[in-house]
Amino acid sequence: MEAMQQTQARDRYAKCIEVSKRIRWEIDRDVIRGRKFDVSKKFLPDGRCRMGKLDFLGAGEKRLVSQIQGRTYANMFGLVERFIGPKIVEVSREHWLGDQTAFEALVRFTDEELKHQEMFRRIERLTAEAMPAGYTFLPQPNDVANAVLGKCTWAVLALICHIELFVLAHYRQSIEPDADLSELWKDVFTFHAKEESQHAILDELEWQREDAKLTPAQRDQAVSDLIDLVGAVDGILQLQAAADTDYFLRVCGRTWTFQKAQVIGLRDAMLAAYRWQYITSGVQDERFGKILGGMITEAQMQRIGAALAPIVS
Repeated sequence: MEAMQQTQARDRYAKCIEVSKRIRWEIDRDVIRGRKFDVSKKFLPDGRCRMGKLDFLGAGEKRLVSQIQGRTYANMFGLVERFIGPKIVEVSREHWLGDQTAFEALVRFTDEELKHQEMFRRIERLTAEAMPAGYTFLPQPNDVANAVLGKCTWAVLALICHIELFVLAHYRQSIEPDADLSELWKDVFTFHAKEESQHAILDELEWQREDAKLTPAQRDQAVSDLIDLVGAVDGILQLQAAADTDYFLRVCGRTWTFQKAQVIGLRDAMLAAYRWQYITSGVQDERFGKILGGMITEAQMQRIGAALAPIVS
């Protein structure tokens, strides 16, 4: 049974290598292609912005919110990839003098994550040219990466797998089918998703391999670490949602001011959208739930659920 599982895992590593070679893309040649952002179009789909209930916003204002959220969306991925790359390099160590297929797959994974970071830095520069001055992305990537990498490997791999899976869910459910998005922004996430598909497979394999090494007590502590990481992510989202709301209010161009209740509603909707994008949509992903549920006890799952309840609600 164990030999069969090892063969199946090796086959999955090999498939990731084959696909990585076949779909390889470059930032300038395939994605940007000399283009600029078209601010007459949305960046993030309505289903991700979740501003539909705010009927005091006009069509142009909702489009601006989609562009602000889309800019933050790209910056958030640049942020998380700062800690994904080092963690994958770290776990690849166990394959250095062993399974060279797994090692190559993880080296390719790391190389692609470095490319993604560069792409998102480029996208930030292009959005800065197209949008009004004053936007600020508050989280500092190196500080966040240091904090995340201070947690146990099981919890960090769980967070990474969660991220890769919600990337794919967002793309399939709302980005790919939306014909009204900026063509450049859509292409960024089309090409991003192509490589994240393989990364999600490798995340699962490495997370399960790490899980097999833990004692029950270590796994229980790992669940605590994962809960801490989700709480830290929520703290980042609260700060950035407030900053993005303030930016919108400064640059939206209204000749009259919003009422206090409208400002509160906008702030609440921005935070709810970010919590949905970066936490809830991944937690509720069927594949993620199946992987996590195969590793932990019912009591541990209840602990996670209790910690998530204020965020999900």
